[in-house]
Amino acid sequence: MTKFTDLGLAEPLLKALAAEGYETPTPIQAQAIPHILQGRDLLGAAQTGTGKTAAFALPMLNKLLATPRRLSPRAVRVLILSPTRELAAQIEASTRAYAQFTTLKSTVIFGGVPVGKQIRALGDKIDILVATPGRLIDLVDQRAVSLREIEFLVLDEADQMLDLGFIHALRRIATLIPKERQTLLFSATMPKPIREIASAYLTDPVEVAVTPVATTAEKIDQRVVFTEQGDKPALLAKTLNVPELERAIVFTRTKHGADKVVRQLGQAGIEAAAIHGNKSQGQRERALGAFRDGSLRILVATDIAARGIDVDGISHVVNFDLPNVPETYVHRIGRTARAGAAGIAIAFCTPEERGDLAAIEKLTGVKPAPIGEVPYWDGRTPKKPQPNRGGGRGQQQARPQGQGRPQGQQAKRQDGKRQDGPRSHAGGASRPDRTERHEHRPRNAERAQRPDQGQPRKETASAKEGLGGVAFLQQRTQQPRTNGARRRAH
Repeated sequence: MTKFTDLGLAEPLLKALAAEGYETPTPIQAQAIPHILQGRDLLGAAQTGTGKTAAFALPMLNKLLATPRRLSPRAVRVLILSPTRELAAQIEASTRAYAQFTTLKSTVIFGGVPVGKQIRALGDKIDILVATPGRLIDLVDQRAVSLREIEFLVLDEADQMLDLGFIHALRRIATLIPKERQTLLFSATMPKPIREIASAYLTDPVEVAVTPVATTAEKIDQRVVFTEQGDKPALLAKTLNVPELERAIVFTRTKHGADKVVRQLGQAGIEAAAIHGNKSQGQRERALGAFRDGSLRILVATDIAARGIDVDGISHVVNFDLPNVPETYVHRIGRTARAGAAGIAIAFCTPEERGDLAAIEKLTGVKPAPIGEVPYWDGRTPKKPQPNRGGGRGQQQARPQGQGRPQGQQAKRQDGKRQDGPRSHAGGASRPDRTERHEHRPRNAERAQRPDQGQPRKETASAKEGLGGVAFLQQRTQQPRTNGARRRAH
């Protein structure tokens, strides 16, 4: 079995790996590191949680140590681009840990925080810069950083950078860095647009794919619960109360949905915190820090946390809302079963989300096991009511006399001297019940005597409603005023 000592890394890096407890490289590390040390551009595809950061950080640090050089003010040698703040911070922390026994320095810049501190940090001699594209462009425009001496460019999670709309920023950054550079592109999914970007950035690249693209970790137990949207909150609360749950991330589709889930869990007595784009960086860091140190068991997040959260001991991932993009599902459930551990991924699927589930199954080749109930959940998936197909007058059943109206209406008619019993007209004889009249009088005969009943009443009403104000008044004035004349005669 290959070990880090077999890869030809410098002694300070091996010492740092030993201090971190790493001895054996993952498959993506074992295959990528030799090609990067040879100076080749690389396109790496590996499922999330397999150690892609070390796969590109270790060989780059090794080459920087082998070729020291003096930089111009505010210039850097390595640029690592990341789509989210959390992932950028995590990459910089890992890079700093690998370089802890060297003189190489790194820093991270991203939006959501005051820019002054970041500008001051770039004033020091920085070798490695980890950045989100938007904040990097801002600092380049302010001349706080120079990209003219870049030797290594890394695009991490490039597919998400495209999803978040960073394509224009990436194209501009490409014009600011030297053409003579080594470029590394890593992602867990490799759709066609990513390959098009790769062809524009990479020169004769080596492609490394240790697992089929868009596959999920083998040790993730994937399950799906078919439910209704209104039943999701109660189902989630009971799902998170299972004793074997250590830490869980709950993914929602929207920022508002994440905050709403946190409130609903609080009403159920479950403490949770949300992280999403509307939260300040301080709020996001505090929530993630509490989740990482174990003081918070439940984290509710949008897809900004689908990548960039590398926390040990996440036993469950719950997709409260299924994602519209099937590749996002791979990254979401990849927060569990990291570093060889096992995990459980549960998805709630409503009838409206069946299409999203089918797209996920087609992409991953895995069909989550449907479960009728979650452990310690005594509820059942509600059945959809049969649609009311309606019917004509002939399908309506006659209501028994005196039972067709609510009691309140009966009382009201009695107070107004209108009885529910058989009505009497001028002759004093009781008028037959409507049901009896329909039973003894054929419908055709009734229509023959009353030809105006051949058309539904709704058509007459719609004709009146379609008239304009003046036309309607003219129609009314042309009608004989028989009722008024009768009143005057009396």
